[in-house]
Amino acid sequence: MNVTTNSKMIYRYLGNSGLRVSVLSWGNWINTKNENDITYETVKLAVEHGINFFDTAEIYGLGEGEKSLGEALEKLGKRREDLVISTKIFRSGNGVNDSFLSRKHIIEGVNNSLKRLKLDYVDIVFCHRFDSYTPLEETCRAMNWLIEQGKAFYWGTSEWSASQIIDAHRICEKLNLIKPIVEQCQYNMMVRDKLESEYGHILNTAKLGTTIWSPLFSGILTGKYINEIPKNSRLDVFSSQAKVHHDTYMKNKNVWDEKLLKLKTVAERIGCSLAQLAILWAIKNPEVSTCIVGSSNPTQLQENLAALDYYSDYTNEIELEVEEILGNSPIPDMDWRDFKRIQPRRQALLGMKF
Repeated sequence: MNVTTNSKMIYRYLGNSGLRVSVLSWGNWINTKNENDITYETVKLAVEHGINFFDTAEIYGLGEGEKSLGEALEKLGKRREDLVISTKIFRSGNGVNDSFLSRKHIIEGVNNSLKRLKLDYVDIVFCHRFDSYTPLEETCRAMNWLIEQGKAFYWGTSEWSASQIIDAHRICEKLNLIKPIVEQCQYNMMVRDKLESEYGHILNTAKLGTTIWSPLFSGILTGKYINEIPKNSRLDVFSSQAKVHHDTYMKNKNVWDEKLLKLKTVAERIGCSLAQLAILWAIKNPEVSTCIVGSSNPTQLQENLAALDYYSDYTNEIELEVEEILGNSPIPDMDWRDFKRIQPRRQALLGMKF
């Protein structure tokens, strides 16, 4: 459900909760250090344009991401009630108990995160990845304790499988614990299966919220790598995740470059950039509660925010054209009553005829 304000920003409820988040949000996975006050400048710009959700993690710069965000928020002096802050717990150092989702690391990790953020509480704590070694009941009890102690209001998961999320819900239901309300998964024109297919049942039954990341697939969907991948660019030297994106792209570079050039003509017809088209495509899915945009500088953030200028221009006719170019919609399930495929989930959500 969209909730509009006097600004161009759109606000959506975070899953089956009363919490409203801006459809575009700020994350510092890319820039963890506050060099030249860049964190403050981007956070300030984000707030000025209606962004209220800010995402970080203990692993981002091993605490530097949280520290820089905390310093920026303190300097900004914004009313705490106007902000939605999340962090993610999974690894904070090299100590034997500095990783994963034990009760010890969850509670100690959040306490340390709050110190770095200079906050009394965060709105959402995410389990950054699934921990196959810690009993899931232990993790669920620890997250419930954090909420009951007022250190967080909600908890969620990040890059968990649908079955893992369902198991967590079953445990919470059985033990009368607070359930996770949100999943932070990758979603973009090149990575679609999890949100549009795998999560279908849990999205239907639990009304799970989503805080998607990497809408530009490490910058690939801006088209800037079509001619070459410059040395020392993000795709060339960045993190292990960017290495995954690099390898995925390079395996089918010619095919994807052709698609990107066609998408660019669609974007030009609307009047936006290719990057803005990719963001529009992501947030047009109503099951996206918020789309986390990272930025190296205020100029990049400004361009990402400007995607909202074209929100109404991204019609279902444009969606059909984009879909034909992409050609990678997840194969929908069968309706065994008449042995026909059901309508693709994204099309059904957009109210398109089938």
